[in-house]
Amino acid sequence: MASLGIANLDKDLQRELIAGLDKVEALLSRHIQGDYPLLIETSRHLVEAGGKRFRPLITLLASHFGKGQSDEVIAAAVVCELTHVATLYHDDVMDEAKLRRGVTSANSRWSNTVAILTGDYLFSKASDLLADLGPEAVRLQAKTFERLVIGQIQETQGAKNGEDALKHYLQVVSEIAVALAAAGVVILTLGYGSLPWIALVLAISWGSYSLIKKSLNLGALETLSLETLFAFLPNLVFLLIIESNGSAEFGSTWSISILLFGAGAATVIPLLLFNGSTTRLPLSTVGLLQYITPTIMFFIGIYINNEDISTTKVIGFAFIWIALAVLSRDLYRSSRPLDDGIAK
Repeated sequence: MASLGIANLDKDLQRELIAGLDKVEALLSRHIQGDYPLLIETSRHLVEAGGKRFRPLITLLASHFGKGQSDEVIAAAVVCELTHVATLYHDDVMDEAKLRRGVTSANSRWSNTVAILTGDYLFSKASDLLADLGPEAVRLQAKTFERLVIGQIQETQGAKNGEDALKHYLQVVSEIAVALAAAGVVILTLGYGSLPWIALVLAISWGSYSLIKKSLNLGALETLSLETLFAFLPNLVFLLIIESNGSAEFGSTWSISILLFGAGAATVIPLLLFNGSTTRLPLSTVGLLQYITPTIMFFIGIYINNEDISTTKVIGFAFIWIALAVLSRDLYRSSRPLDDGIAK
């Protein structure tokens, strides 16, 4: 592989990623060897057909937030790819697909039974590598599979009578994304040593905040006025206290006063924009967009503050990012219409 095809990518990073992907390909090839010729042929069918190797690439990229590439990281990348390829064999059976990755699908070339068993075989090979991460990792993968299978069954079953088909599909996709994100949280909890309750409280509070705004269905200015009304008395008491003990800064100098006025505008304008978007966009889209801020903070912590990040955190964040990618892709592919208000 001469290039990853990513614009403006650092040359040294690209060389390291290409070398890592070559190791992934080598381990993929070695790990699916066996004693039964037909099973080797069927399992190599899609692996050797190529593909973007998007999931291994994310794993390798995420490792640079920690100690970089290692044998464990390469193994984790192979687990992601084996799991993904295994699901493709099953998907082709359910979808009755004729082609996959530019070649004849396994179910068309052999049979549905062979395709399903090949997918199961690749799942077992992924679990074999995963076992080196410990029993908790295996249990987590099992729970994640459970959620994913339930979601797939719901999608196969389809919408109930009178239920909107698109809404049903998006609900299934959302549940799959939640399962992946939950797996990431569990991995982070295991690495952290305790439940990251501060982060969870912040996430729940912001999610509830958006839900309340969406439920009110008021204009941006009306919603902000209501928020200000609730915050008025506590803030007034606070201002009176600091004014009485002489610690208030407003009015002390012209520059401080202007900055405080500016801080008010810097707070109000984004809130007005957020309030307006919440009433116009689907709540799922709003929630997706709210990942922009913590992602920016994540990169600031790594690249500006030079904070360390463990391998466990890398794997956990990778699960969460994959969940976001799944949800983003399916929201886009579904061409979900925005609320009528945005068209107006």
